[in-house]
Amino acid sequence: MRAITYSDFGTARNVLHWKDLEASAPQAGEVRVKLRFSGVNPSDVKSRAGRPGLDKPAFAEIIPHSDGAGVIDAVGDGVNPDRIGQRVWIWNGQWQRPHGTAAEFITLPADMAVPLPDGVSFETGAILGIPGLTAAEAVFGGGDIAGQTVLISGGAGTVGLLAVQLAKWGGAKVIATCSPRDMERVKEAGADAVLDYSAHDVAAQILNANDGALIPTIVEVEFGVNVDLNAEVIAPNGRLAVYGSAKNMQPVLPFFPLLFKAVTIDILLIYLLPKPERDARIAQLHAALTDNALTCPVERIYPLAETADAHEAVEAGGRTGAILIDCQD
Repeated sequence: MRAITYSDFGTARNVLHWKDLEASAPQAGEVRVKLRFSGVNPSDVKSRAGRPGLDKPAFAEIIPHSDGAGVIDAVGDGVNPDRIGQRVWIWNGQWQRPHGTAAEFITLPADMAVPLPDGVSFETGAILGIPGLTAAEAVFGGGDIAGQTVLISGGAGTVGLLAVQLAKWGGAKVIATCSPRDMERVKEAGADAVLDYSAHDVAAQILNANDGALIPTIVEVEFGVNVDLNAEVIAPNGRLAVYGSAKNMQPVLPFFPLLFKAVTIDILLIYLLPKPERDARIAQLHAALTDNALTCPVERIYPLAETADAHEAVEAGGRTGAILIDCQD
């Protein structure tokens, strides 16, 4: 099979290589998926570039990317053979495993290949793993949100835009922040109020948009930058669902206001989501898709041979959708 691999940390152009490998036969409890698309996420490019404290990758040779979608073409012992030909999407494809989805095939445990609902495209399926599950857990991880207000920071990002749609589908009033250029797009996704994240009085604007009431649930992409703002606008016993802090990885917390509001800081790493919660989020994603309440925008699809370009596009930021790899092109 054709695959993209790396064996050292570094820039995409320096370390990503095209390689022909043998597609692994599925072992007991496994399936093999002929991949149609691979999703490229920020975590994928950061893993390839290298992380603090690590001088080499975890495996001698890595096929990157955890998200993808395709068709099961073979099954191992103990897996229903009726699954051959089933359309599926992948989660955790390269989490603590050497071979991810930047290839023509992936072999993995059967439960990590989730049946794709009828009418849902492979492109959408390749976005459901990290962005979709993160958005669903951020929005619904604290329980029913119907009739509540949810504040979504970074509402124009891949995760943020999905969170806006899911929160609206879940019956919440949705307030989102983003840059001015993205406001219309976030409104179209269902946000009831969209605010400029950089406004000097953004806290007052948030509360005004909620008729002066504090916010019970906040979905946060930049924890370190926004923790003071969040402490100001969150309600007592509120939940702060955090899935990123790229601009400040060593934040200083305003403990006193957080303490006296008994705020729950729920830090999300979707790879580690326990099975009951994962199953619940998968069911919610599928239900929203079936209700036509969730769309997953795609910025660009790159051929497999141009995976380095795709990594650079993710690193550049400023996108209006996901970056995908066509695994059969």
